[in-house]
Amino acid sequence: MLEKINQSAAFISEKISSLPDVGIILGTGLGGLAKEIEVEISLPYNTIPNFPVSTVEGHHGRLIYGKLGGKKVLAMQGRFHYYEGYTMEQVTFPVRVMKKLGIKALFVSNASGGVNPDFEIGDVMIITDHMNLMPNPLLGKNYNELGPRFPDMSEAYDKRMISMAEEIARMNNIKIQKGVYTGVTGPTLETPSEYKYFRIIGSDTVGMSTVPEVIIARHSGIPCFAISIITDLGVPGKIVEVSHEEIAPNDFDNERTYF
Repeated sequence: MLEKINQSAAFISEKISSLPDVGIILGTGLGGLAKEIEVEISLPYNTIPNFPVSTVEGHHGRLIYGKLGGKKVLAMQGRFHYYEGYTMEQVTFPVRVMKKLGIKALFVSNASGGVNPDFEIGDVMIITDHMNLMPNPLLGKNYNELGPRFPDMSEAYDKRMISMAEEIARMNNIKIQKGVYTGVTGPTLETPSEYKYFRIIGSDTVGMSTVPEVIIARHSGIPCFAISIITDLGVPGKIVEVSHEEIAPNDFDNERTYF
């Protein structure tokens, strides 16, 4: 794996003007952020050595390098999911490459199903913690060059960045929620009993991504910040049959199932 990481990072570093400050994984609700980036180069995944290629319909499948808010950013427009048949090593490989390229922080977004009865469709939730119900991406051989065998996860999501986001939201009168995200394999949406179970064990929302990438980032010592867009509700009395179109509004890039 180390050789593959080095190959991919070397290829990307030859294409960009300087090393990035921040890594971004553009999930549902933040796909439009790519339009705000002063793009210097866009690399299709299939041109990058060792990168997987997304099989999910609607994914752009490219790595964008440019400037956003005065910072050099490397943004994934399209992510990889365990339910697509990838190994966890493949799902999280881009985070390893971004670490090799020198990112100092990782920002992640997703869409998810809210199980907190106080949530409404369209809410933005800052993730304060997670529960992992997927295979752990660190199973197997540990490479000490990448991180410790038993990484600490007591602060999976950076408290300083969360505080900054809360202050920015307050100053701009932006409504936000905070809560715990539970990661599951998918690709089925949840049954009412599963929604109930997730709430009982302490979940505020549930989805099919983010957790593996954050685990790998923390294993690598990268601070993380993540948000969820609530696109459907798993709350008794509010659970309805949902389709792609219903949970993929026009201002979102993809539906919750895929993120």
